[in-house]
Amino acid sequence: MGARILMCPPLFYGIEYEINPWMSTERQADHTLAGEQWDALRAALELAGASIEVMTPVKGLPDLVFTANAAMVYRRQAIVARFKHPQRQGETPLDRAWLEGDGFEVFDPPAELSFEGAGDALFCGDTLYAGYRMRSDAGGHQKIGEVLGVRVLPLELADPYYYHLDTCFCPLAEDQAIYFPGAFDEYGQKVLEANIGTLIPVAEDEARSFACNAVVVGKTVVTNAGCPKLHENLRAHGYTAIATPLGEFVKAGGSAKCLTLRLDGEEAAGWKHTE
Repeated sequence: MGARILMCPPLFYGIEYEINPWMSTERQADHTLAGEQWDALRAALELAGASIEVMTPVKGLPDLVFTANAAMVYRRQAIVARFKHPQRQGETPLDRAWLEGDGFEVFDPPAELSFEGAGDALFCGDTLYAGYRMRSDAGGHQKIGEVLGVRVLPLELADPYYYHLDTCFCPLAEDQAIYFPGAFDEYGQKVLEANIGTLIPVAEDEARSFACNAVVVGKTVVTNAGCPKLHENLRAHGYTAIATPLGEFVKAGGSAKCLTLRLDGEEAAGWKHTE
């Protein structure tokens, strides 16, 4: 079964508030161009073999387009987000309804703890790597790991420009990932080096183009434009790298990965199914 991905069209997308360093209400997105960029990303993912499910956009929720934050999917279980900022909290009931309608067993994160879905929780192999500090709380990740019966390795995010784990880390395969070292503290860098056999570092200039915020579909990796060095490294490791411009979404602090939620779980995770 191929990749199955949830996306939400940017009909009501815009910079209506400022909750990360990328966002400025004085630097608005071009609505027409954002739609064209979203369409091109969808086309690139479909060409790579992914099946796209579409969520209905809602006026007043401009960041609903960033479906990666809706939940963390593990098999047919989904743990929905508890957003830190009030501006995004209205997304959760809609995310829950969509996932329940699709047949997922839906859970809430631990009470009173922030958790922002696949933005901060990514599998590489059987291990859940969990970003914390900016948007998600470390304690919540550990409790989620206990519920799912998986090992959790917390990673403290050290740079506010990389406020979610998926802005600076992307699993490619069971023991392989790309990452931007400067987004992590020294301990987090050592955790990654000790637990992932092949780490492909991203240069700072390309990290600022959201190189790590990539979507992996089998051996195809889709990123924002402006990441030629990463693409060269990916090809050297046997991947097909595709660039598609997503600059209108970078204005809000998001890119390819942020715009997608893997409904089949992260294919790159390589966890062992035991059905």
